[in-house]
Amino acid sequence: MNRSLSNSPIGIRGMGSYLPRDIRSNEEVARRTGVTADWIRERTGVRARHVAAPDEAASDLAASAVRAAATAAGIDAADISLLICATSTPDELGPATACRVQALLKAEHAVALDVSAACSGWLFAIKVAHDWLRADRTPRYAAVVGVEVYSKFLDPEDRATSVLFADGAAAAILGPVGPDEGFQDFDFGSDGTLADQVLIPAGGSRLPADATTLADKGHFIHMDGRSVSHFISATFPRLVHESLARNRLSVSDIDCLVAHQPNPVLLHRLGRQLGIDIPTLVIVGDEVGNIGAASAPYALTAAAARHALRPKDRVLITVFGAGMTWGSALLTWSGAPAVRIAPTRSNLPERERPRYDHLTQRP
Repeated sequence: MNRSLSNSPIGIRGMGSYLPRDIRSNEEVARRTGVTADWIRERTGVRARHVAAPDEAASDLAASAVRAAATAAGIDAADISLLICATSTPDELGPATACRVQALLKAEHAVALDVSAACSGWLFAIKVAHDWLRADRTPRYAAVVGVEVYSKFLDPEDRATSVLFADGAAAAILGPVGPDEGFQDFDFGSDGTLADQVLIPAGGSRLPADATTLADKGHFIHMDGRSVSHFISATFPRLVHESLARNRLSVSDIDCLVAHQPNPVLLHRLGRQLGIDIPTLVIVGDEVGNIGAASAPYALTAAAARHALRPKDRVLITVFGAGMTWGSALLTWSGAPAVRIAPTRSNLPERERPRYDHLTQRP
């Protein structure tokens, strides 16, 4: 496909995801947090969490996800003109993790930059890439990847965070798509007065690393779980209702609802309240936990890989996260393929094992 971007909408040409090999079970998490595996399942719905190896950083996971998405899109790394990485767990405070990803991919023609909006970051980055490509005069491609390695920032004894957060990456290749396809109706917001509800307090310019911040566990994720749950319960339905109203649509007009995946039990409850059933509401947090900026693209990749999406399907994407931040986008699906890379081994009990399907397995 070789369409001029000035005449073509911008949409998704391929999706890809990557999960690290090691898996942390509910039983393992329960032993450190003082709860039971059943308590974790009943309260969160999470069955397992993928965990990066000691030598795996965010850029390693992100590069694998972009490779998968590029394979799905049928392009090479050299075809990528823009590479945006959304993460709140970067390789370093600087440079941009996207530059590390660019080097790993040998994507020498790509402009590389990061977007930081926590769990909302991937959709924020999609908006940047969408507008960037629309302003370009030649048909090029953008790679937008969400990635987190939360396991390196968790207090294993903190049940508010350790039961939920995990590692993973998912990416989209953006480019010109057919008529009546692609992204439309983006909407975003943020409220910095709520920034303390979930954050990593130390390690930045406000609280540089020292012996005190280490002793105070300031480099771990701190979260007010009750406040965050209330925020999600208010924000998710509002995003859905406002998007439908702006576009003069009803719930029945949405073929697929992709949301950030903070807690599967909470998402199921909110979906029922909205009158949106499974599988229209894609829920994958049970198999991977909360993987932050990778959650929404991982859910979209899963929907594409399971053949739940057909060309011209109407997809509503909603995100919300620390900051606090939120956003939505309406997407008409182009029929893009997906490649999912996942582990081939697991020592989990049968009832805890993630149910993968239509995957490209890692050797």
